Amino acid sequence: MITNEVMGILFTNVHDEYLGELTAKRAVASIPFGARYRLIDFALSNLVNAGISKVGVITKSNYQSLMDHIGSGKYWDLDRKKGGLFILPPYNTTESGFSESKIDALGGIMTFLRRSSEKYVVMCDANIVGNIDIDAVIEYHKEKKADVTFVYKSGAGSDNDRDKISFKVLKSGAIKDIRVDDSDSKTSNYSLHILVLEREKLIELIKEAQSKNLKHLTKDVFMAKEGELKYFGFKANTYATVINSREAYVKANFDLLDPKVRAELFCPERPIYTKNRDNMPAKYGIEAKVTNSLVGDGAVIHGTVKNSIVFRDVTIEEGANIENCILMQGCTVKANASLKHVAADKNSVVSKGSEIGGNKNYTVIIPKETTV
Repeated sequence: MITNEVMGILFTNVHDEYLGELTAKRAVASIPFGARYRLIDFALSNLVNAGISKVGVITKSNYQSLMDHIGSGKYWDLDRKKGGLFILPPYNTTESGFSESKIDALGGIMTFLRRSSEKYVVMCDANIVGNIDIDAVIEYHKEKKADVTFVYKSGAGSDNDRDKISFKVLKSGAIKDIRVDDSDSKTSNYSLHILVLEREKLIELIKEAQSKNLKHLTKDVFMAKEGELKYFGFKANTYATVINSREAYVKANFDLLDPKVRAELFCPERPIYTKNRDNMPAKYGIEAKVTNSLVGDGAVIHGTVKNSIVFRDVTIEEGANIENCILMQGCTVKANASLKHVAADKNSVVSKGSEIGGNKNYTVIIPKETTV
């Protein structure tokens, strides 16, 4: 278990522009997920499960929902007098995409980095759903005496990841031939956007990049220094996915209907923490029929639900039929409505008798607080 030699840095607005209605009023980090969580819960839990007690959360825009969720960090044991949770305010006012601005983001928190005393930094994007053993990653990083360690998976990855980082991994674990957006590659070793390096090395790299007006951390820094720095890869063998599009978000939610995926994500050795809400258990009416679904506490179901994710405080009235849907917190589906392949954002209302449907290749999104 790591003590106080490692700090965490989370990027909260990664891929905001690619998630459409889901990030119109919130950062990607605060998108609801899996009936009771937010995406940032996984990154925060991964860090604190490794004993990391100092975490900086870099914000850019639409972060009010995020701040309401994480608050002082007490649900992750980060409300501390020493260390704890640090909300780092917006770092620039440009309209450039976040993927081109990580150097700007880190440059904007240079004072925070300099005043910290931890030897190592774990940097994570907050749109990764996975239960990663960060403790093991740190030990691997030390063992290999690496300059930078990337956490990666092997496979096809996502076609929608505009910043997909792929590379070759030698038998020694060393990384060679780093590439960005290698769209021609069907299978590869691809980064989960979790990496480890020494804090002083990070400061050095960012200062150099800023002096040269560089913007892209991977293309302009890591790729450029491939022959100079020692890169190693730590392979994540359990379920993990990058939420970088509407399709990826929908798929990741439905992946939870697989018991194997749930077992890998929610293992008792490394719990996934979230903001607690005191609520009543879900209530099922006499005519309710629910199969192969996840249902959050406080939900009231009188209709039929199949292959769906139903969040807290959702109401499904008599005669309503829900199939292959994601209904976020506070949604109401009125009597005799029919929804298939729909993702309804928080506090939306589906009117009585309405019929709304997509298909397995396209999920209809109902925006937050909308009546249809």
